[in-house]
Amino acid sequence: MNTIIRHRLWLIPTPLIHSFPKFPFLQSSLFFSSTTSDPISFTVSYLTNTCGFSPEAALKLSKRLRFYSAHKTDSVISFFRTHGFSVPQIHQIFSKAPDVMLCNPTRRILPKFHFLASKGASPSDTLLLVAKNPRFLLHSLNNHISPIFQLLRTFFPSDLKALAIVIAFPYIIGDNRFAFNVEMLRKAGVSHSGIRRLLCSRSSVLCSDLRTVLEEVKLLGFDPLKVSFVVAIVAKRTVWKPLWDAKVDALKKWGWSEDEVLVAFRKQPTMMLCSKEKLNAVMGFWVGRLGWDRSTLIAYPSMFSFSLEKRVAPRALVLQYLLSRGLLKKGASLVTPFVRSDEEFLQNYVRRFKVETPRLLELYQEGSGTC
Repeated sequence: MNTIIRHRLWLIPTPLIHSFPKFPFLQSSLFFSSTTSDPISFTVSYLTNTCGFSPEAALKLSKRLRFYSAHKTDSVISFFRTHGFSVPQIHQIFSKAPDVMLCNPTRRILPKFHFLASKGASPSDTLLLVAKNPRFLLHSLNNHISPIFQLLRTFFPSDLKALAIVIAFPYIIGDNRFAFNVEMLRKAGVSHSGIRRLLCSRSSVLCSDLRTVLEEVKLLGFDPLKVSFVVAIVAKRTVWKPLWDAKVDALKKWGWSEDEVLVAFRKQPTMMLCSKEKLNAVMGFWVGRLGWDRSTLIAYPSMFSFSLEKRVAPRALVLQYLLSRGLLKKGASLVTPFVRSDEEFLQNYVRRFKVETPRLLELYQEGSGTC
């Protein structure tokens, strides 16, 4: 057997040879000669028969990719296989970033693997990161990837902490908007801790166009030094206008005005991250079932963030009973009981009333099954 062919077959685990109909590219050198006089035809055939692309996708890609031989792509495939990538992962990489097929793996890809390892990435971390976002492999290590990582690193106490963000959201390492948005937020007065919170909670927001959203949040009067500023940015950026309007309409059905929605949003922007169904369910229970005034929820919109089944309903039924028996002081806050810990609530609003405790515990337990 030809030495080169024998070597390439040695790289192919036996079970993968049987997967040839779905992912044939591991046996590419058996089917293609090293050179061709018809690069377009060769490219389409190689992409279809070797890399697993559909004829339509191969034809489209052939307009910007030209294979004059199988050598380059064979070397990329071999590189990924020797670094532990599975057949489906290699196919996924080529589908997301077909230009990687024409890279010199030793010069373009390997240094990026070494860079990630130097920051603490394990081989499995690198596999996950590359499979999710192979396009970062096309960027310059010195001019793009390293500067972005160093900027990210300024918000965390160690390389490993910064790397965790990259692994969780790999697109950040290859997105030019990240550096632009960080600078824009800094100029707007957003604190270091605020930007770090964005990175930890919703990194994707920093890889989107924030210019319009930033202006909206500033006009609403949010203080850039407070956490609510970045939470408002997340809400405004991730809740598309049709869904935002649908949430406002859901509240309007319970008597809210648009101004009241904005008042509540300024107090607690996380409320608009709740689903429309959650907003409607809380209003339905609070106003529809208990008959309590919506003004409490407008003044304390953090109530929407609590679990209706585990916190709001069980505690509300206890409070309703206490109010009906005159066991709570007149004018007592309806909000304080909901922000207490479970133990504090039970101690202050259930066990405290010894005669009523059995009934209060019954209501408390029933509350979780009412929603």
